[in-house]
Amino acid sequence: MKISFLGLGAMGYPMAGHLSSAGYDITVFNRTTSKAEKWISEYKGSLAQTVEEAVKDADVILTNVGNDNDVREVYDKIFRSAKEGATLIDHTTTSAIIARELSNVAKEKGLEFLDAPVSGGQAGAESGILTIMVGGDQQAFDKIYPILNTYAKAVTLIGDAGQGQVLKMINQICFVGTLQTLSEALTLAKAEGIDAKTIVEVLQHGAAGSWQMINRTETMMDNSFDFGFAVDWVRKDLAICMEEAKKLGVELPVTKQIDEKYKQLQDRGYARADTSVLIKQFDKETR
Repeated sequence: MKISFLGLGAMGYPMAGHLSSAGYDITVFNRTTSKAEKWISEYKGSLAQTVEEAVKDADVILTNVGNDNDVREVYDKIFRSAKEGATLIDHTTTSAIIARELSNVAKEKGLEFLDAPVSGGQAGAESGILTIMVGGDQQAFDKIYPILNTYAKAVTLIGDAGQGQVLKMINQICFVGTLQTLSEALTLAKAEGIDAKTIVEVLQHGAAGSWQMINRTETMMDNSFDFGFAVDWVRKDLAICMEEAKKLGVELPVTKQIDEKYKQLQDRGYARADTSVLIKQFDKETR
């Protein structure tokens, strides 16, 4: 089985690496060629200079790029060059609309398409313990499950095309809400002089426990925000969430408030900081 992986960013780079380490015949492509060259120096695989070259002989084509426009651009090229019967898997977080559009075009061209956004961040990608939410056909899902399982601890078919993306929206709403309340709680803890280690040890197994608490309490209290998922990216995702909610007539008041807090942090220079920088909203200083 020949696999192509397009997009070697913070997430795609280690994900493609897991496929190579698992012994798959993999070809990679990245818009910035130097990143692909670095990947080739670390892993076994082939380097393609264009999207068309990368996908022309592939049985499975995986993509993890930036936003809806990037996805449309790369899939225009994929649809022109992929061989009939190939399975296309998009790991990018996009709108459900574009996932359904791509699924329809794929069917017309004799291809299979699955939307498969991921959760777990850069650390999860590097450790191979991502959660993957898939929308699409059961038969296609069964075929590619072993591939996705090389870099995930949980791979679940949610429903039809686009529903993987909808569940990713739900995930994003939940985790930023958790970060907001954790930010408030840790600000109180700082004021009271309660240390991060104590907070995690005592609370992690109770009702307040969460992945964010366990993995981000100490770093948030130490003002360390150099992790993989940046404020710029979460605002892109929250915009998708709010657009979907608007279409369905659903109110997301807390999500809107948190998005505004992230906008203020962008304006203060934290656009590339990890999303846990949300705690800085309570700083009296401007930077």
